[in-house]
This record gives sequence, C-alpha cells and structure tokens, in this order.
Amino acid sequence: MGLAEQVAQRFREVNGDHPMTAADDAYVDAQFVVLEELCAAHGRDVDAVRRLMLDRRLPLPGYLRSDGAQLVPADLFWLADRAGGPAALRAWFTAHWADPAEGAAEWDVYLSGRYVCLRSVTPETIRRKDELTVAIRAAVDRPEPGAGWARRLHALVDELDGLEPAFTGYDRLRFGGPTSRDSYVDAVRARFPRPAAGGRAPGPAGSAG
Repeated sequence: MGLAEQVAQRFREVNGDHPMTAADDAYVDAQFVVLEELCAAHGRDVDAVRRLMLDRRLPLPGYLRSDGAQLVPADLFWLADRAGGPAALRAWFTAHWADPAEGAAEWDVYLSGRYVCLRSVTPETIRRKDELTVAIRAAVDRPEPGAGWARRLHALVDELDGLEPAFTGYDRLRFGGPTSRDSYVDAVRARFPRPAAGGRAPGPAGSAG
C-alpha cells in the first residue's frame, strides 16, 4: 500500500467512511489546499510529509475530497516551523497546557486533523475556543435581564465566530451531530437576539413578554 493510501486509511479510521457531496467538495476547495499543491508551493517532498503524518509528527489531512484528494490547511507547515521542526513540535505544542495529560489529549486531536473547527490551529486558538465555549455555555445556562448581559454574551459569540469557519455537512456526519458553530454561534444568536444599540435586550426568541 502506497503512502497516500495509508494516509487515507488512517483518515477513515479516525473519521469514519462518510460520503462527500458536491457541496462538501466546494466548501473544502474554498477553505483548504490539496496536499500535493501545498508541498509544491513550499518545496516539500509530498512523500516525506505523508511519512511525518503516519509517524504522528504532522496532522492528518482535514478532508478527503470525493475524488480522493487529500485537503490540508494552507498553514499546515507553519506550526512545525514555529516550533523548530516536526521533531520538536510535540514537546513545544503540549507545553502550552499546564496539565500534561490535557496537553497529550490535545496533541492527539491535533494529529487527527479534526481541528477543522478553527480557521488557524494553534495552541492559543485551541485554548481560546475552549474558554469561549465554556463561557457561552455558562452564560446561556444563567440568562440575566437587561442589555448588559446580552451584549457580553454576544461579544463571546462574536469572538468564537471569528475563530471558526462555516463547516460543511460532512462535518456533522463525522462528528456525529451539530458542530460547535451550530451549538455556540448559530443557536445562541437565534435564541438570544442581539440587543439594539442603547436599547433593552429582547427576551429569548419565542418567549412571551
């Protein structure tokens, strides 16, 4: 089995074998880059890059297009370069978490290629996304009257919106349900409309009074 086939097999082991529609293909073409094209643009050997993926030194592709092309983020190599190379990446990455077990768990998710939930995947954006989803969940669980609470909630949601891409239907299949954008951006905005400038906050959508 060739390296490309091994990477594709590893990808399906992690994500399951779900169909990519024409809409999914269009989304990933707009958001990601074919691995061979990225390697050519950066002067990297594609076989060497795939070996690094299989050796757990670089993340797997984010998507397999319906024609089998392996799609990766345009900044795939940036984090390893920032760390001092693929050999140094794991130690540098996990050091961003005080708890070694948490750092190791985040490293595993990073290597899986499933951090397609972020426009740019770095330890800082991973941690900030976690902080924002926790804060949004806490705010939604304890809504307060007045525009101040609603504005604080929408500030959190807007920041998360800036970190996350749109996602596509395929993501809901591989994640087994709604994406974080579905739950913490779209649903929250629908339930708690943004208050008008200088006005009082409206109640939750569908509520009386």
